[in-house]
Amino acid sequence: MTMMEINQDIMQLKAHLERQRELKNPGVLKPKHDPAKELAAICTDLGECQRCPLHETRNKIVFGAGDPNADLMFVGEAPGGDEDRQGEPFVGRAGQLLTKIIAAIGKTRDQVYIANILKCRPPGNRNPEAKEIATCSPFLDRQIEAIQPKVICALGTFAAQTMLKTTIPIGKLRGRAHPYNDYSLLVPTFHPAYLLRSPGKKKETWEDMQMIMKLLV
Repeated sequence: MTMMEINQDIMQLKAHLERQRELKNPGVLKPKHDPAKELAAICTDLGECQRCPLHETRNKIVFGAGDPNADLMFVGEAPGGDEDRQGEPFVGRAGQLLTKIIAAIGKTRDQVYIANILKCRPPGNRNPEAKEIATCSPFLDRQIEAIQPKVICALGTFAAQTMLKTTIPIGKLRGRAHPYNDYSLLVPTFHPAYLLRSPGKKKETWEDMQMIMKLLV
């Protein structure tokens, strides 16, 4: 896809979202939206979750962190070892790289929101299982509904395929924005852990970040 095609795609997607927002907001009075309060309620509902067997091996639940009013949300697959110990998303080596990526687009971690599909670490960092996703993903859905970000960046194959409900490889999913719901576009990119193993893919990730910056304007 050429840059001209990408820019045309971005303009069309922005127009689509604006139309959706107009349809969802016909001018009637609605209760004031309070993302921080809604996130707190979701966290309370999650509690010391024992809804799936992952609670037996976890140390801490990793709910999510960042600005409840963020325009940009990053979603990964599941917590790793460092995250499991600290209870915060993306704090290990991959998290340090993500922090640099966020800084490269002119933001800090406090200005975005970061979460995972699963709130507990799978043993040995294995891929999440279907039952675990079915149990845990409604909490992510509620987080997205509370925050209502303009852009969601899906980090890595698993997050992108799960959120877009597809088996298309990440290499084909990335490079464009996908309509996700009435107010968000989803931009898939490579997981920071993959970039640590394959630094040659950083160029493509930077292209995805440039697209995100244009979508946020």
